[in-house]
Amino acid sequence: MSIRDAVPADVAALAAIYDHYVRTSVGTFDVEEVGTQVLAAKIESIGGSDHVIVADVDGVMLGFAYSGPFRPRPAYAATKEVSVYLAAGARGRGLGRALYSELLRRLDSDPAVHTQMAVIALPNTASEALHLASGFRHLGTLEAVGHKFGRWVDTAYYQRISRDGPRL
Repeated sequence: MSIRDAVPADVAALAAIYDHYVRTSVGTFDVEEVGTQVLAAKIESIGGSDHVIVADVDGVMLGFAYSGPFRPRPAYAATKEVSVYLAAGARGRGLGRALYSELLRRLDSDPAVHTQMAVIALPNTASEALHLASGFRHLGTLEAVGHKFGRWVDTAYYQRISRDGPRL
């Protein structure tokens, strides 16, 4: 398995992974498939403290993780929202942990990044366990903030503060 930066040629595979979650789970609150345009824009916006990394084996995309702005206001610039998505057949093999390990290593080495945030739709014990194992802590749960598949969905907020390297 290799973990590397995403490139434009990866967009279709990333969209297939992400759109699976749109159709089948509350792992994203998107309710319509995003296709390639949204993910192409995400890859094009890579730079500075924003990353999109992928895991593949022999050219088969197994998952991806990314960091991006937490909120648009300038005071949030040192805070990044992070997320990871795995192909359906790739879960339970340590790929999420491997992707997060590399993504968080990059963020920890960036002096412009101080905090990482993750928002997890509940229930999702696997994602909660991944975040706790990756150094995040549970901050709280917002009840019934999303509505998908005919039901209200809670979200949990997780936070990780970078400890390595200089800070702003």
